Amino acid sequence: MTFPPLPPSPLRLRIDRAALAANWQAMNRLSAPGRAGAAVKADAYGLGAGQVVPVLAAAGCRDWFVAHWREVPDVIAHVPAADVAVLHGPLDQADVAFAMATGVRPVLNSLPQVARWLAAGGGPCHVMVDTGINRLGLAMADLGDPMLARLDIDLLISHLASADEDTAQNAQQLAQFRAACGMVAARRHSLANSAGIALGGAYHADLTRPGIALYGGVARPELAGVVRRVAHPEAAVLQVRDLAAGDCVGYNATFVAQRAMRLGVVALGYADGYLRCWSNRGALLHGASRLPVVGRVSMDLTAIDLTDAPDLREGDWLAVDYDLPQAAAQSGLSQYELLTLMHRRFARTGQ
Repeated sequence: MTFPPLPPSPLRLRIDRAALAANWQAMNRLSAPGRAGAAVKADAYGLGAGQVVPVLAAAGCRDWFVAHWREVPDVIAHVPAADVAVLHGPLDQADVAFAMATGVRPVLNSLPQVARWLAAGGGPCHVMVDTGINRLGLAMADLGDPMLARLDIDLLISHLASADEDTAQNAQQLAQFRAACGMVAARRHSLANSAGIALGGAYHADLTRPGIALYGGVARPELAGVVRRVAHPEAAVLQVRDLAAGDCVGYNATFVAQRAMRLGVVALGYADGYLRCWSNRGALLHGASRLPVVGRVSMDLTAIDLTDAPDLREGDWLAVDYDLPQAAAQSGLSQYELLTLMHRRFARTGQ
């Protein structure tokens, strides 16, 4: 069956491309004496790899990091495959074959992965070493294994566990990483994420891997005023209703009108990442007017108080009050969750 063109979505995620490019350039400047790559996993933290990667490439980024092999096609459609690293590494021969065929770089996280890569003929790769987060990566005790000397390692990587805090763990991991660099031959080295960049030059090595800071998240106080907002979600008003005093709104009647009021119902719900934690506490914006969420957020719909926007009609657009640091403080969600929760029903647009 041939379908007519799809109607426009009542949800849109406006991406400030100038802010995105400026954020990478700021992280690159702060990464001295190294330079910055970009974490574009999880579909560029929910913003859309197809939207993000070309902007960052034009800004000067040359190193890209995804988590899953299935994330590769959306990235190498825009940049050379050899510049893309897959953090989860090759779990089986299918992963190895994919890496060999495309030219993307696997990040080897265990001795079995090292053996698997070498058995297939090897080639340029990256290696992750665990320095204290106890997630992916070779243990420090594994670094003396003779297989590592047979690898063609471009990048030796580790990951900071608590760079967003002032904790002794940061210095401990740095010391472990420096020890690893002395044990494993690699052309380049990488330790710092967005928060790690703000810890200073000792953590920067040759390449940093900013993620959240590129997309408007403030991972440490030092980055406030440096990082610009990138993501601007917007939702359309589907219906306007008049309520009388005593009328209830939403599931389980958690809001009861105390007076006659106008209500707007917008095309936004927890299926779109606007979770129930915003019930009776979030807001949408109409210019300078803040329109509070009333009642429970449901799967596809959210109700708002239109008292301060008496002229709003069906089809009008509203901005979601979603500045990442402020929204995280208000909702209890992390800035990472706020971004990556926004789902496919948002039409991605740029400016």
